[in-house]
This record gives sequence, C-alpha cells and structure tokens, in this order.
Amino acid sequence: MLTTMAAALLALSSVAAPHSWPTNPPPDRIIIDVATVNGTGCPPNSAAVSVSSDNTAFTVTYSQYTAQVGVGAGPTDFRKNCQINLRVHVPQGFTYGIAGADYRGFAHLEAGASGLERANYYFQGNSPTAYVSHPIRGFFEDDWQFSDSTDVGAIVYKPCGEERNLNVNTELRAYAGTSDPKKTTSFVTMDSTDGSIKTIYHFAWKTCP
Repeated sequence: MLTTMAAALLALSSVAAPHSWPTNPPPDRIIIDVATVNGTGCPPNSAAVSVSSDNTAFTVTYSQYTAQVGVGAGPTDFRKNCQINLRVHVPQGFTYGIAGADYRGFAHLEAGASGLERANYYFQGNSPTAYVSHPIRGFFEDDWQFSDSTDVGAIVYKPCGEERNLNVNTELRAYAGTSDPKKTTSFVTMDSTDGSIKTIYHFAWKTCP
C-alpha cells in the first residue's frame, strides 16, 4: 500500500538547499543517537534504532507497541503513540532527508472493529507535518504493511551546517466500532509474538556546499 507524503511535507518551511541531487550515500559510517523516547507505545528500553550497512536507511524496532480495545484493555489502551528524537551524525559535506518509510505490524480486528496507523517526521525547528494515516478494517487477522513515499521535489533536507534533531512520531489506534468490547478484543500492534516489528526509514542524500 502506498501513500504519497508530498502534500504533508510541502507544509514544512523551506530550508537551505544543498546541491548535487541525487548522490550516493556517504561511504563513512553514520551514527544515530537516540536523544529521547516518549510515549505509551514505547516505554523505556522497548525501542531500538539501527543503521543499515549501506547507509541508505535506519530501522526502529519496537517490542511493546500495541493499541487494543475490549476484554482486558484499559480505558486508554485504544491509543498508543511514540515520539523518538534522533541525533543523526553524518559525514562532513553531506546532509539528508527522509525519502520514505515502511511500517509493519500485526492486527486482530473483530468484525465491525477498525484500526489506524499514522505517522509523521520532521526536523527540530520546523513545523510538524500533517500525519499520514492508514486505516485497517475488521474483520482482519494478519500482518499489515504501509509505505509512505515522498516526491523528489518535496523531500525536506536538514539545513547544511546546522544541528537539528529528527523527530519521528507514530501512533496506533483500535476502535471497537460495532463489535462487542465486552466479549471480544481487537488490537493493532507494532510488535509480534516471535520477536519484533521493524519500521524502516529511507534516507535521501545531498552534498553540501
């Protein structure tokens, strides 16, 4: 499933434009430090970040990220969120933007119930983008995957020479709808029984003057 994030990203303020797009990923190692992790979907030590070996993407892995409604669920469990603030260290002469993201998880939704995954990301100091939302309709019991992509001309890059952290915001929701929450449970998760579910963000690179 594919949703274009161009409209959302165009809402960001303009930044100093690097040049020479497109360019290959920098050959040197990229280091990502997690500055802060906040949210009901990512309690302490339940989210981890890693960078691909070819410097083209980074992955966020969740282990306790589930929104649920119905039997066994608390009154606020229908909505879970996570905001991760990342400090991305890139080699000198390069800057980056986010070209797209792949979100994966599992859901069990009773007939009449529904779920929602939504996300945005933006650089510190910029206005947040609008969330891009993906609904899931019950009855549903399977893995799910959504991909957001950005048109080349709409990618927002971190201004060259400036230190700005990247904010990554995600949210899951589960709604009972016409199902019976006194007898059933519906949930949407970014974690799985056999380990973890990964969300992958794809870099776009430019060289700086």
